[in-house]
Amino acid sequence: MPEMESVSPIRSRNMAEIRGKDTVPEIAVRRMLHGMGLRFRLHRKDLPGRPDIVLSKHRMVVFVHGCFWHRHEGCPYTTTPKTRQEFWLTKFDANVARDRRNQAELERLGWRVFLVWECELRKPDTLRHRIAEAFQLYCVKPR
Repeated sequence: MPEMESVSPIRSRNMAEIRGKDTVPEIAVRRMLHGMGLRFRLHRKDLPGRPDIVLSKHRMVVFVHGCFWHRHEGCPYTTTPKTRQEFWLTKFDANVARDRRNQAELERLGWRVFLVWECELRKPDTLRHRIAEAFQLYCVKPR
């Protein structure tokens, strides 16, 4: 069995503090949706991938993806750590593959999947417009 490189205590502490739900970007998206008059549930365990936001009335789920963790293609925030690159690349590939599987399964079950990338929150008006377009078929108008 190959020896693991030791992880610095600082890196270990930083990684331990990363949350899987109720993140700052996720809360920002929830506030935006709520402000647009959309109502939703959070983290439904009975759906593949446990979507961050579920709008059952519209058969739509929202995933709020961090650009770093979910590898937002072409994004400057999609960096790779310099240390233990093989570990990180394997982890990132697994994340992306899992995301694709979950999205495909949700679509197979009749759900529409809406992805919000963390970097999109830097331009809230653009994101709000994209959300409004996604719900245009349902006559949901932004306030």
